[in-house]
Amino acid sequence: MATQVVMPKLSPTMEEGQLSRWLKQEGDKVAMGEPLAEIDTDKATMEMQALGSGVLRKILIQEGESAPLGQLIAVIGEPDEDISALLSQAGSAQPSAESKPAPAQTEEAETAPPSDNGAGATVAAAQPAEDKSQAEDKSQDGGRLVVSPLAARMAADAGINLRSLRGSGPGGRIVKRDIEEALKSAPQPAARPAEARSPQQPTQLPEIQGASAYRDEPMSEMRRVIARRLVTSIGPIPHFFLTTEIEMDRAAEARRQINEANPDSKISLNDLIIKVAALSLLQHPQVNASFQEKAIRYYESADIGVAVAIEDGLITPIVRNADKKGVRQIASEVRELAERARNRKLRPEEYTGATFSVSNLGMFGIDEFTAVINPPEAAILAVGAMTPKPVVRDGEIVVRQLMRVTMSCDHRVIDGATGARFLQTFKQMLENPLLMIA
Repeated sequence: MATQVVMPKLSPTMEEGQLSRWLKQEGDKVAMGEPLAEIDTDKATMEMQALGSGVLRKILIQEGESAPLGQLIAVIGEPDEDISALLSQAGSAQPSAESKPAPAQTEEAETAPPSDNGAGATVAAAQPAEDKSQAEDKSQDGGRLVVSPLAARMAADAGINLRSLRGSGPGGRIVKRDIEEALKSAPQPAARPAEARSPQQPTQLPEIQGASAYRDEPMSEMRRVIARRLVTSIGPIPHFFLTTEIEMDRAAEARRQINEANPDSKISLNDLIIKVAALSLLQHPQVNASFQEKAIRYYESADIGVAVAIEDGLITPIVRNADKKGVRQIASEVRELAERARNRKLRPEEYTGATFSVSNLGMFGIDEFTAVINPPEAAILAVGAMTPKPVVRDGEIVVRQLMRVTMSCDHRVIDGATGARFLQTFKQMLENPLLMIA
């Protein structure tokens, strides 16, 4: 009996997946549990395993295309098995060609969240039937392009004008193979110099006279989820912000001594900040908590999310039980997690379920900023740069290494005085690192 391959839920926050790469092609033998494809989720690129054995009979979405959870994307069966009913069922889930110009998603549909009507629902937007001829020409005359995210990135890297291509995907969608064909048949610059363009040049002309030209690129799956989650954070969560300034001279000296004693496993100031934050959370459990509608949940250990910037957005891998780990162990874990985050190789349990987060932009020269709380956490600490500044101590002007931190708090869980006491403890430990072992 044929096995239906559907878009799987590979992360807790995933609502849609993008097919990054098929590891098997039509006609290839497939064994149960064998890697079948690579899927780009909102946070990572993960392997999808086959849930049946046989032959990969039909691939229904191409590399670079997206599908909501539960949508049929391929069929595995016996070589001579009749799968026409399954293919017909998959086709009926798409808009009818007789009533709509194309089954492909428009640009707006690609950036919209999936439908709430069920796992098998498709996200699509279509124009009225009488506009069909215009819809077919738009990719050639300056209107909207229907392009897979992978194809858009490839075109930008190669400097290909997307409007010079006719897509071979559903509804004229430009997909990976169209870019590859364009690269193969690209003319020499001397023969057709007018068509050469750099990736920075715009692909669309402005609709308003005098306005800037622009280039639209479909959002990645990660950027779509970030956009949805921020709306559910800064709006519903009543934020308030607390800022303090910390003298970092002793912390910097402690870091220097640790690194001199262990040159093969150096730590950063951020590793020290993570450790101090974890110890401060144990002293102030009201901050190590989350709002749960009818209860406030207090966590028994400090699982610190560390914000890491990657190509498509931001991800927060988690240092579990940071309060129980040494600074060198924290440093090693952060380096390893950050590297796998940039390669989109984190497992869901490695970036979900933090109790508190730290976001550090000091390395970019940012003195002070506020961060948005990552639900269901109740707080996030924004760390600025450590810079030498003149201060008055004992009636004299001296230079100290100062660092500003701002904590964003969920007022449903944390009151102002509670947050202030946490920052007071955090400040005392960084200004006197020996307190960490007291």
